[in-house]
Amino acid sequence: MSSRSDIHSNIPGHVAIIMDGNGRWARKRMMPRSFGHKKGVEAVRRAIAFFAHAGVQQLTLFAFSSENWNRPQDEVSSLMALFVSSLQKNTDELDEKGIRIRFIGDRSAFHDALRRQIEASEDQTRDNQRMTLNIAANYGGQWDILQASRRLAEQCRNGELRPDEIDEKRFEACLSTPDAAAVDLFIRTGGERRISNFLLWQSAYAELYFCDQLWPDFDEPAMQAALDDFASRQRRFGRTGEQVERKTAAGEG
Repeated sequence: MSSRSDIHSNIPGHVAIIMDGNGRWARKRMMPRSFGHKKGVEAVRRAIAFFAHAGVQQLTLFAFSSENWNRPQDEVSSLMALFVSSLQKNTDELDEKGIRIRFIGDRSAFHDALRRQIEASEDQTRDNQRMTLNIAANYGGQWDILQASRRLAEQCRNGELRPDEIDEKRFEACLSTPDAAAVDLFIRTGGERRISNFLLWQSAYAELYFCDQLWPDFDEPAMQAALDDFASRQRRFGRTGEQVERKTAAGEG
């Protein structure tokens, strides 16, 4: 995992978002939850365009957690169909804008059509460099840490690695985001104040931003408010405030 953003940067290098509130947004309008998810796709398009324009290098969206399989079957089926159709409709546009698409999570539970579309979208946009869009689907932070641990254990069992050689760099290389920077800004919409098993390792030093807007209502002014809040934070990474201020005055990173 590459290093986090500079301690003085006003623009986060990596933004992660829990897109919460689609179902409640629909319920307030006496509409089915599937309608809320469709409106949520519009908010996804806004977020991609906004954060790419702002200069964010990586945007990770929590689209479907490993716990979401517990939702009603009709909602899960609707979400799977929406994934496929959204990728089919939007991959060309994202490719033209220089955005790389990458999925993180366990794909084994997805049906063949979705897996094929995921692979096609990733292949088509693989060389794009303007921004990387990580879509977390059937993902959980504990699962990510567990599967990385299993990979390292297998390497040790095969004699490829000694236990005392395992460090942060080797561990991060086995996560589902091996070439991603650490999360700088972690956003959750919908009014909840928890991180819900999302990017647990990667968000160790993230600035947390919770807002009450439901995801379909998370518009450009709301996104700018999140960036403004991030810019107002003093990021210390274990240093004292006085140390950070001295380095800022000296113009150091």
